[in-house]
This record gives sequence, C-alpha cells and structure tokens, in this order.
Amino acid sequence: MDCFVASLLAKRLTIVSAFGESECCLRNLQIVPIRPIGQCEQMIDSMLILIASAFLLAGFVKGALGLGLPTVSMGLLAVSMPAAQALAIVIVPAIVTNIWQTFVGNYLRDIMRRLWPLLIGTAAGIWLNAGSLTGPYAQYTTIALGLLLALNAVIGLAKLSFSVAPRNEKWVGGIVGVITGIISAATGVQVIPSVPFLQAIGMEKDELIQALGVFFTVATVALSFNLTSAGLLTAATALPGAVAMGCSFAGMYAGQAVRSRLEPELFRRWFQIAMILLGLYLAGSTILKIHG
Repeated sequence: MDCFVASLLAKRLTIVSAFGESECCLRNLQIVPIRPIGQCEQMIDSMLILIASAFLLAGFVKGALGLGLPTVSMGLLAVSMPAAQALAIVIVPAIVTNIWQTFVGNYLRDIMRRLWPLLIGTAAGIWLNAGSLTGPYAQYTTIALGLLLALNAVIGLAKLSFSVAPRNEKWVGGIVGVITGIISAATGVQVIPSVPFLQAIGMEKDELIQALGVFFTVATVALSFNLTSAGLLTAATALPGAVAMGCSFAGMYAGQAVRSRLEPELFRRWFQIAMILLGLYLAGSTILKIHG
C-alpha cells in the first residue's frame, strides 16, 4: 500500500513539474510584428523596381505617342511573371490614364456616335472569353502575348494602311470589337485589330488620340470585371498598383514634355523594333519553359 501511495505521489509531482515548466515557457513567449526578412524582402524590392521601371517606360511611350501603356508594361512584366499577374498590376493604372486621355479634347460626342459598335463589341468579346487567363490553357497566354506584340510592331513598321468607308464603319467596328475583346481577355492586349481599324476610319490626329483613350477605357474596365471575378484583383496588388500608377504619370509627363522635340517617325521605328524583339523573346522563352 505504501508503495502504491508513493507511486501516486511521484506521478503527481511529475505532472505538476511539467505544467510548471510549460507555464514558465509560455511566460517567455513574445508576439512580434511580421515583416519580410532576408531573401523575401529582397524579392519584394526587386519586383517593385521592375514594376517602376516598366511603367516609367510605358508611360513615356504613351505620353509621346498617345498609346502603348498596357502593351509595353504587359510585355515587360510578363518576362518575370504570369500574364494574369501582370495584367492585375497593369489594369488600374491603365484605367486611370485612359480616363484622363478620354476627356482631353472636344470630340467625345462624335467619338461615341461613331464607335459605339466597336465599344460594345469589345466588351462583349471580353465577357465571352472570360476565364482564359486562368483556364487550362493559361500557360499559353504569354506565347500569344509575345506573338501579338511582334505582329503589332510589324504592322506598324510596314505602315500597312487601309480605309473603311463611313457607311461600313458600324458593322465593321462591331466585328473588330468582338475579335479585339476575345484577344484582349486572353492576353491583356487591346491593339489588334482595333488600332488599325481606328486609323482606317479617317480621324484627325487629336480626335484619334482621344478615341484611343475612349476605346482603351472601355476595354480595360471590362477586363477589370474579368480579373475581379477570377480573384486576381486583391489587396496584394494594391502596393504594386500604386507604384505603377505613380510611375505611369511620371513617364507620361516626361513623354508629353519631349513630344515636340522628338522625331516621331524615328522614335516610333525604334519602339516597334524593340517590341518585335521583346515579343519574340517572350514567345520563345515560354515555349522553351513548357516543352523544354
């Protein structure tokens, strides 16, 4: 009996000792703020530097030529991230800068009267192809993006031009809009075949620049609904988006400041050549990643 009681006392002392040690350890715990450290912090810094550089250049091109912000920034960002992630960063600065461009000029009413089929068709095409950025073939979107960048630049270099008669503007514009929307939903690029169409309907230079702002505003707003429904526009894109927006406006200001001093044709030629090289690199490197 004495042995049994002694055994129980020993077990009780062991349990009490264990709880005492645990309580002592808990008292030494501290809650500290979470912050990125080491390699993670360096990755965030390098990504923000890449975003800032891409949007400074893209903003400069838009300020100098009146277009190119989503196209250039998507191409540069897609080098180091999936096209869907790049578009989630691009979309808010693109919407804001395009809205600004929309209301610079006195042609808004005429533009809406002439381009409503193009605008509705583009929104419909984007809606019809929703999910392509995150679907089973999403890995091929970067290839399509690269090929489109190169094709658009080749068209620009070749100075291919055609004209659309006023009586055909609306039905041709509707078809062009649907095709542009489908392509845009998959790649984030809205310049094929919409920009050649806008250049073909005989607008004056200032009217064309404002029309591009109207068109890109509608396209990017429609794309933002696709991104939101896919869960790609989140709080995580707020900081990159803010950096992108600030750098976009800085680049646009610089581009507008030097627009009158540039030789437009020379600048456009070298810009198109750079886009061909970037597009081929994107398509080629992505094909190697998938099949290599």
